[in-house]
Amino acid sequence: MKAAELEVKYGEYGGYDAEARAGSILSDIGIAEALHERPMREVAPGLKLRVLLAQALFSKPDVLLLDEPTNNLDIHSIRWLEGVLNEYDATMVIISHDRRFLNQVCTHVADLDYQQLKVYPGNYDDFMLASLQARQRVEAANAKAQERISDLQEFVRRFSANASKARQATSRRRELEKIKLEEIRPSSRQNPYIRFEQRKKLYHSAVSVEALSFRYPGSQHDVLRKVSFNVHAGERIAIIGANGVGKTTLARCLIGELKPTAGEIIWVENAEPGYMPQDSQADFAEKVDLFTWMSEWTGKADDDLIVRATLGRLLFSGDEVKKSVKVLSGGERGRMIYGKLMLTRPNVLVMDEPTNHMDMETIESLQTALELYPGTLIFVSHDREFVSGLATRIIELKADGSIEDFTGTFEEYLAAHPLAA
Repeated sequence: MKAAELEVKYGEYGGYDAEARAGSILSDIGIAEALHERPMREVAPGLKLRVLLAQALFSKPDVLLLDEPTNNLDIHSIRWLEGVLNEYDATMVIISHDRRFLNQVCTHVADLDYQQLKVYPGNYDDFMLASLQARQRVEAANAKAQERISDLQEFVRRFSANASKARQATSRRRELEKIKLEEIRPSSRQNPYIRFEQRKKLYHSAVSVEALSFRYPGSQHDVLRKVSFNVHAGERIAIIGANGVGKTTLARCLIGELKPTAGEIIWVENAEPGYMPQDSQADFAEKVDLFTWMSEWTGKADDDLIVRATLGRLLFSGDEVKKSVKVLSGGERGRMIYGKLMLTRPNVLVMDEPTNHMDMETIESLQTALELYPGTLIFVSHDREFVSGLATRIIELKADGSIEDFTGTFEEYLAAHPLAA
């Protein structure tokens, strides 16, 4: 093959713009330009997943398989990914627990239940409606069939011994044998029962943050810089922002795990904060069983029955309560933290990515519990449906360590920030 022909082929395969396109994808997905030429071993674990996602998108495959692609992405990166996937001409199979993401990108939903796969047209909301309507149709058909069965059984009972009606009774009996009720099995998916209460009610303020700055030892960079805000009792505040801007750092400062470099955090006298960390592995370092671990968080009036009931509501029952906490999955550890907060009854919940590792049913149950929670909620989340359903105020952390404090719902925040939407 001549050099000119090779050059044509190289151009057809996108060789001339490959480097620029790779850099654009990496930047759009949140990988700093300084890392583009660095080896993968120097990339943080959370960012490695982004690089792998960028690699899959760069190759422009005919079939794209994405397993939880929104994990480790911030809200703005998820919006960017939605735009890329909606413009991309390929068959895609996506596994995700991000309801809004599924609504934005999916044309069909495959529901796996009892080892059976059933495909519904439309997005996630369409699937939920269609599956409900399908179940209602089966229930209505079964009710009608059951009514017919009762009528036929009554006729056979009354006239089977009547010579003049014997032929009709036989005909009804044959018809009765042909009627089959369609089995309606309850879904194999289960919703945990989650409810948070507070021991003491706060009436005005919960906590004040005054000129808070924080930098990690050995660093010259302020993760948080002169951050100030007040949290009023009963507020539900979502903390959002790009990955790495300090959302977890702020949460850890609030609950006292990290000491501010400057400024102060002042909790009101009766505040009793409860905390759910993004990574809860350290909470399960001791080799104890589930029952023993949960028993550590009981109040004076709580007995073993309360502990067992709490575990049961969180879908831990029978011999499961005897297994070691060290073998729990990420989602199971998260449910155990929910149980801890249910038993300790704090009047302020500080939750860092509380939907991580959770299935749809658990996320929905958690959202319902937090909607009903009478206390104050401060939470970090990249799940836009979750934020949209809960937040009454948005605090966005910026790359320079400052914040934007927006009073209103997430939808109102998006309307006020078109580029963020």
